Amino acid sequence: MPKNTSIRGLRAAGALTALASLGLVLSGCSSYDVHSPADARGDAKNGARVGAGAVDCAKERCIALTFDAGPSEHTPGLLDILKKEKVPATFFLLGKNHVIKHPDLVRRIAAEGHEVANHTWSHKILSGQDPDSVREELARTQDAIAEITGHKPTLMRPPQGRTNDEVAKVSRELGLAQIMWSATAKDYSTTDSELIKKRILDQADRDGIILLHDIYDGTVPAVPGIIEELKKRGYTFVTVPQLLAPGHAEPGKVYKP
Repeated sequence: MPKNTSIRGLRAAGALTALASLGLVLSGCSSYDVHSPADARGDAKNGARVGAGAVDCAKERCIALTFDAGPSEHTPGLLDILKKEKVPATFFLLGKNHVIKHPDLVRRIAAEGHEVANHTWSHKILSGQDPDSVREELARTQDAIAEITGHKPTLMRPPQGRTNDEVAKVSRELGLAQIMWSATAKDYSTTDSELIKKRILDQADRDGIILLHDIYDGTVPAVPGIIEELKKRGYTFVTVPQLLAPGHAEPGKVYKP
């Protein structure tokens, strides 16, 4: 992936992304486990419980909307939809050409109660990089987001879901847990909003993590229909941390429904 990652570049990577479209791709031998949201809740220490008034995903039919590779010119409209529908989401942001280009949108995402997370600086495939390069990709985005919001993310999503032990080690050093997904519309490959909606609804399940991109033309118009139908099915929308509560995403570990 070129250093100057663009929407066109991300779309061109679609064929490779398809290999990881349903989640985790481990490169080489792995010495760590993949943890589900239920695992995280079960790992909560000292009998921790979900706080009063918070969603308890051990009891509720929860699902998490996540958006990768923004923010972009489509993000304001998406935030308007989420605000109207009272739906929280998790945004895995790209540093170069996105976070640094749209600081006001990063600030708005955080201010409106969404989870701000890390999707690397330039969308390099981390499993193909040496540790110093992995560290730079993640740390630069951590610093850029913290400068805008005052807080460093605790979650990251490796591009194309490709990870390995070195990525896990660096993530742990930086205080980042790795978050994968269970449903994707492959919206890099189509502008058909109805198709995007159908693909997500076909894959939606309890404790699911939905992957969409707020950088493509067909994605944001699909979101209202996705939200409406999943609410009808009895789902409660939560951020990724809320999905894991009262457990917490531990740095370095991989979480996937």
